[in-house]
Amino acid sequence: MAWRVSTHLLWGAALGRLLVPRLSKRQRDERLQGWAREMLKRLGVELKIVGAPVQAGPMLLVSNHVSWVDIVALYAARPCRFVSKSDVEHWPLVGAVAAGCDTLFMRRGSRRDAMRIVHRMTQALKAGDILTVFPEGTTSDGSSVLPFHSSLIQAAISADAPVQATALQILDSKSGETSQAVSYIGDESLVGSIWRTLCARQLCAVVTFGAPQLAAGRDRRAWAEDLRREIAAMRQP
Repeated sequence: MAWRVSTHLLWGAALGRLLVPRLSKRQRDERLQGWAREMLKRLGVELKIVGAPVQAGPMLLVSNHVSWVDIVALYAARPCRFVSKSDVEHWPLVGAVAAGCDTLFMRRGSRRDAMRIVHRMTQALKAGDILTVFPEGTTSDGSSVLPFHSSLIQAAISADAPVQATALQILDSKSGETSQAVSYIGDESLVGSIWRTLCARQLCAVVTFGAPQLAAGRDRRAWAEDLRREIAAMRQP
């Protein structure tokens, strides 16, 4: 199974660097969504979508963050542009796939770069894009939702764009419990996480979409906290 994942990752890198730049946005979304769904199959991860993903932008998807699998599962459920830490751009193969998704890369810990990204997000939302952010700023063990950083939520306020709360869970299909196989926190390596995922099998990525909402007078901090509580409540018990 590992070689099937590796070859598909190579194909994704080729798509991102060579083919996708020549395609229309619709064609790009279709190709990369197909790639993401096939990657989940090769990883042995079932995709379950709860609720209704938005069909068109502008929209800011705000999600909790459990693992690298989140990005594949989210794109398989709803093609979008991600906001990601800048070092992902330089990861072998993965960086090429991320670039193909037109990801916005942000330098972690740089307030100036965060302001630059918020400006670019605002422009993208005004242009009708669907963006996804992970306001926890890091992955967790999946047992709870960490506090949200609110800075990126400002883009939705500035663009007067709606937000859709999105809850992610990676579950063991048999027990229904949160799986630690996909864990990618602390000093854990990406390769080790992928290997544990392959060995686990019978996993289910549950992507739950809430109802789109507007700021309704809330500032970014209040909105971010409301979204965090909503996402925590949306997760399956």
